[in-house]
Amino acid sequence: MPGRILGFYALSVMDAEGPLYGYMLAERVADRTDGAWRPGAGAIYPALEALTRRKLARSTSEGRRRVYRITPEGRSVLREVRRNMAWRFRGGLDLSRLWSEIAGLGDPGRFLIDNVRHRLDSVVSYFARNDRMNRETRALREQFREELRLAEIRLRAGETARPRPRGGRNRRGVGA
Repeated sequence: MPGRILGFYALSVMDAEGPLYGYMLAERVADRTDGAWRPGAGAIYPALEALTRRKLARSTSEGRRRVYRITPEGRSVLREVRRNMAWRFRGGLDLSRLWSEIAGLGDPGRFLIDNVRHRLDSVVSYFARNDRMNRETRALREQFREELRLAEIRLRAGETARPRPRGGRNRRGVGA
């Protein structure tokens, strides 16, 4: 899986910013993960070479560097990946409970709360690092933290959280 995400991320960077080389990709990944993941040459170059074998990128030598550029086929694959992934990040398929069981993490509720906390910390870190945190975002962060605290209390008490209605409808079934 890391090789696939590196490849897709490389295509994304090439599409947005133009050609890249291996060290540049490693630095971008380290920056985006706040240093939590700094892929080495053994991960970066096989991912880039896989892109060239599949004709999603092409490489050229520029001095001592191997530079990679996205191809039209690469742009097409990237568009398809983006189209397929977009719904997942907008409330679509959530495999968190399956992953918690696969990883043997015990209570799926605890896993979900930890996952929310981690994602919230990532959001806060992103805005703080980019100096884009505004009053509305801070209020939203505090609201999430309070909901998370209440969910933890319910979890400790053995209660289950009541799912909120989906689909933009209120309790009477009328569109919001």
